[in-house]
Amino acid sequence: MNTIYHLSSCSTNKRILAELPLEQFELIDIKDHPLSDEELEGFYQHTSSYEELINKRAQRFKLEGISANGQSEETYKNLLKSHYTFLKRPVICYEQKLYVGNAKSTIESLKSHLERTH
Repeated sequence: MNTIYHLSSCSTNKRILAELPLEQFELIDIKDHPLSDEELEGFYQHTSSYEELINKRAQRFKLEGISANGQSEETYKNLLKSHYTFLKRPVICYEQKLYVGNAKSTIESLKSHLERTH
């Protein structure tokens, strides 16, 4: 199943979704449907790093007085499980490949993959 994990209130996520053929994806708003342990573990299997899944610009780091850098993988995992804003988004699962975040290179790589497969 091709899936996009996003935050519907995020303007960057909205812009990215507007550029994609959404009929090919199941959309999951992470605010309404927090990640399950299985989903998080699936992401980890693709990235081999919880840190890679962390949105280090999340305001919640400041609010909770947590350093965004230098944490253990277990700490990053627990942060991802604790609140949706810690997830770098969108997370797009397409044909067994995972695209994490909104970096231009990430989105261009996904678009290239979409073009090759359709």
